[in-house]
Amino acid sequence: MDLRFSAEDEAFRGEIRSWLSDNLRGFEGLRGRGGPGDDDFDFEGRLAWERRLAAGGWTCVGWPKEHGGRGATLHQQVIYHEEYARADAPGRVGIFGEGLLGPTIIAFGNEAQKERFLPPIVRGEEMWCQGYSEPNAGSDLANIQTKAVRDGDEWVITGQKVWTSLAHWSDWCFVLCRTDPDAGRHKGISYLLVPMKQAGVETRPIVQMTKGIEFNEVFFDGARTHVDNVVGEVNDGWRVAMGTLAFERGAFTLGELLRFERQLAQIREIANANGKAGDPLTRQRLANAWIGLRILRFNALRNLSAADSPDLPPAALITKLSTATWHQRLGELAMDIIGPMAEIIPEAPYELTGLQKLFQFTRAETIYAGSSQIQRNIMGERGLGLPPEPKAS
Repeated sequence: MDLRFSAEDEAFRGEIRSWLSDNLRGFEGLRGRGGPGDDDFDFEGRLAWERRLAAGGWTCVGWPKEHGGRGATLHQQVIYHEEYARADAPGRVGIFGEGLLGPTIIAFGNEAQKERFLPPIVRGEEMWCQGYSEPNAGSDLANIQTKAVRDGDEWVITGQKVWTSLAHWSDWCFVLCRTDPDAGRHKGISYLLVPMKQAGVETRPIVQMTKGIEFNEVFFDGARTHVDNVVGEVNDGWRVAMGTLAFERGAFTLGELLRFERQLAQIREIANANGKAGDPLTRQRLANAWIGLRILRFNALRNLSAADSPDLPPAALITKLSTATWHQRLGELAMDIIGPMAEIIPEAPYELTGLQKLFQFTRAETIYAGSSQIQRNIMGERGLGLPPEPKAS
């Protein structure tokens, strides 16, 4: 990817940088809060920030202008997400609508769906969550059991989803359901848009060891949605779902990597302050972390420059595994450099520090969104063309 920015790009950078500097005043208590592992922090305050962004025209910047976005180029999207992270702005509460559902509807939805669902996302008025994983369908997503049965002009949904981020605050959920139980594993699945605020939906937050509750179990017991709320064709939801996963590797990844860079800088400062930086092995681990982060960035840029469709380029298959493994090791490095104090919360209100949360939350990164073992199978089979893993008889 050519990273030389044009004069227009630099003007865009100046515009977003200036806007963030002016508008973050009054939101100081949210600065640097609300990212992964901290997603349940002050939802109402961050929702107010989301709507401030919307009022300024700074949501959905990469969407086409005809759908309410800015039509930002890839370079400008990279600039936006990096400047947002550099400003220490709050974690976005509209990320599932803006980053996943919206692009999916633009790519696969009909005109009525675009008119109904896209504007409230742009305005920060409707929040979305993702109904993919189930107790027996996490890494093996094709094993979903949640079913939807046609009843007149509605679908009736029964089943359970788990690890559903921000479900307890969401207005809608995009849900993978089995609509033809007799079809093959990857067939007979439909991609439904389901309202969350109804009697047939129960949400139960999952308390983590970080004390966070951003993840949830969601139970559908006769939940209903209109028959028109199917994205793509009925029984063709697997293709749509894979398109959504492709959008998950979008330009906002660059902002996440900048957040990782700030975490590494904080760890390096601690090592310099407590003398651990004088240890050759520790210095090597810090250097390896820096090198690994640069590789993640270059791979992200390569994937972005190669992908101009909902289909993942083969090189993108390494992204989840490499990012999760690197970030997990960064948490381990932080604890080793802090030393015994990493195990102590010294005073009230006895909240974990940012680096303690980093360590604890990253324990899950090689499990969620596909375990590392499954990711290696995907890389081998889809990326390298190796024979499928033998199935148990």
